[in-house]
Amino acid sequence: MLKTLSATLLAVAAFSGQAHAKAAKPMLDCAMRDAPFSADGPFVDVLLSDKARAVLEGAMPGMIAQLPPIMQGTKAPTFGSIMTVRKLVAFAGQGAVDLAPLDAALKAIPVTDADRVARCERYDDDRPTFKAGKGKVRVLLFEKMTGFRDTPSVEAANAMFRDMAKRHGWTLEVTDKGGSMHPKVLRQFDAVIWNNVSGDVLTLTQRQAFRGFVERGGGFVGIHGSAGDPVYFWDWYPDTLIGARFIGHPMDPQFQDAKVVMEASTSGIGTGLEPGWTMNDEWYSFAKSARLNGANVIATLDEKSYNPGGSRFGNQPLAMGDDHPIAWTRCVGKGRSFYSAIGHRPETYGDAKHQELLRQAILWAATRTKAGCVPAAR
Repeated sequence: MLKTLSATLLAVAAFSGQAHAKAAKPMLDCAMRDAPFSADGPFVDVLLSDKARAVLEGAMPGMIAQLPPIMQGTKAPTFGSIMTVRKLVAFAGQGAVDLAPLDAALKAIPVTDADRVARCERYDDDRPTFKAGKGKVRVLLFEKMTGFRDTPSVEAANAMFRDMAKRHGWTLEVTDKGGSMHPKVLRQFDAVIWNNVSGDVLTLTQRQAFRGFVERGGGFVGIHGSAGDPVYFWDWYPDTLIGARFIGHPMDPQFQDAKVVMEASTSGIGTGLEPGWTMNDEWYSFAKSARLNGANVIATLDEKSYNPGGSRFGNQPLAMGDDHPIAWTRCVGKGRSFYSAIGHRPETYGDAKHQELLRQAILWAATRTKAGCVPAAR
């Protein structure tokens, strides 16, 4: 059972085995702290509870043992924090499985204080201290992951952003602490870049601070994995801030040459770039075009230039047709949001065209006007 899923996840990344540890930490207001166990909650929370784990084993004998290490880990980052039991079954191609009895049995398990503490261990409330930046653009590079961490991509992007800031006289601070999402910290910056962030990383208080920062005029720049989780437990993030839900990427082959096609944009992002260029990367597909959710599309993929195929995550078709946005902007309150799905391969961060796209995006996101962000004319 689940051999297909096991092979898929092992192909996605190679993680070392991770031990189950329950350190005594203050009980934070993490988002899923008090949620009932269920087939739709974080899979890692089932693994963290002996009782919930036993119920799952009783309903699906051998399921956990057959999963690859990246799924069995209970210490962040772990793929289990961006998966649910329901998603696991779907991704394994098990067909129509009635999970209602299992879901009911999981929900009948009382959530204890020990469960709450264990769930919140992957969060933090560590507030970093930064000196007031004097750069003409002040940027916070955010790199906390509780789900999938693609270290080579994260490090390549980090190096690129540091070099970019140095060359252009920007103030750039870097943190992997969720506690940085605090009004006193965020007010020091014009924009926050989420560098391939994966997993639910913010407590309820931190979510409120970050959302307030954006809606009151702050900028957000998300790259690649920052919108690439199979499931989310904060709807505002994928549906409003990003504006589209990830459904998968090709796996046969995973990396392909594809043509990136620039569109005329009222944001000015893309100015001076070639109308189209070919890159080799991992190409995301989304449930629907971000354009349908009010986005100002900056670039699309020419699906005739590569094979979208189907994701091994349940053999889901990935073709989006003639409108396959890969980079776009959105207005969120008075704030500005930019997202680009380019950036799995470290080599993409050395591509001059990609660098220029991101440089222009940061400048756009960091711009504050009295009127705030003005939606593109439709």
